[in-house]
Formats: sequence, C-alpha cells, structure tokens
Amino acid sequence: MKAFFKFVQYYFSDDKYIFLALRNILGFYPCNIHIYKQCLRHRSASVTLKNGSDNSNERLEFLGDAVLGASVAHYLFSKFPYKDEGYLTKIRARIVSRNNLNFLSRKIGLTELMEVKKDNHFINKSAAGDTLEAFIGAVYMDKGYKAAHRFVINKLIKIHLDIDEILNNDTDYKSKLVEWSQKEKKVLQYEIASEVGNGPSKYYIIDLYVDGEKKSSGTGNSKKSAEQSAAEKFLAELDYT
Repeated sequence: MKAFFKFVQYYFSDDKYIFLALRNILGFYPCNIHIYKQCLRHRSASVTLKNGSDNSNERLEFLGDAVLGASVAHYLFSKFPYKDEGYLTKIRARIVSRNNLNFLSRKIGLTELMEVKKDNHFINKSAAGDTLEAFIGAVYMDKGYKAAHRFVINKLIKIHLDIDEILNNDTDYKSKLVEWSQKEKKVLQYEIASEVGNGPSKYYIIDLYVDGEKKSSGTGNSKKSAEQSAAEKFLAELDYT
C-alpha cells in the first residue's frame, strides 16, 4: 500500500518524468526519488546547503564505488570458483574500468538525466561513470544491498558487458601513461595516499602526480592495481584510452 501511495504521489507531480525514467532504468519504481535526483547532480550544478555541505552526487559516488566493487567481487567469486584472488582482482578492475562505467552510464540513459551547469567547461570525461557510481549508491540507500547487487549484475553486467571480451582484454594503463608522458615530456609519480583495512580486505588509495601536480586517485587491493586505476582515470581525462 505504501508503494502505491508513492506511485500516485510521484506520478501526479512535477517529478513524473524522472520517476518514469528511473522505472525504465531500474526495473522497479523508486521509493525515495530525492536520493536519485541528488545522484544525478554533478558538482557543477550543486548549491551549498545551510549546514555548509553541498548537495552534489560526490558522497553517493563514494558509496556507490564501494557497493559496485562488492557486487562485482561477489559475482566473480561465484562465477569463477577455482580462480585465485589475483585473477579475480584483475577481472574486477577491468569490469569497473572508467571506460566501462562511462559506456554503461550512457547505455542505460543516465547521461540524459544528469544535472550539470550548462556553461561549465570543466566537466571531466569521467563524469558519466562517476554518476553511475552515485546512482548505484542511491539504489543502495533506497532499496538496500540486495537490490543494488541485482541492479549491477542483471541490469548492467549481464545485459551490456561481454565477459569473454573483458577476459581477453589485457589493457595496461600504466604502460599507456608512460607512453604518453614520454611523448609529452612529463614526469609521473605515484604516491600512497592511504591504506585502509587489514588482511584480505585491505585496499590502497594511490595518487597520481604529473609534473608534481595531483591529477587523479585510484583504489585497489594492491598497490599495482590502485596505480592502474589512477592511470586509467587520468587517461580517460585525456581521452587517451
């Protein structure tokens, strides 16, 4: 009954368009439409709230990144029961690559719903993928982990990604970045920003510097995978991937 009243409330409101668009993307009607509207708001369109915080999608992006990683890890753990941790980590990194996230965001129609400042010229090329991560965070907040996991696996991976192609794709983003840096005569440096957790759950956050200026950050279960992630994000900014 509560779901029915939510349907009536949103269907006959100014949010009808986005409510129905979300239904098409998710496969179910959202309960808290406001969390989805926030996940679609790029920082260029954010405003500062009375408590001093902004209402962009960056916090939801942080949450969605973690949920996405857990969902893909869960999926791969079941799909490849005899593969070791290193193999699973490598495949997960390929699935959640910035190129794939940007592609998936456009494929399901999120980019058409994004709220950005029209005259902003500094929207990075990873904004589509960042919005997808924020969207996954919104699903988690609205419906919980199981719903977010089903969305990631059934609505994204199984429909839009070719796992066999991903398995055969062995892109080395660090090598590509070295190639670019030599061509442009730039100095690259990776630094550990933080180490989080212990044991198997430990992961690294690595910052990438170009000529002493921080350009991107990457996360991974090893320093190498975190460096690959940081390199990939910066290459996506350059449109060099």
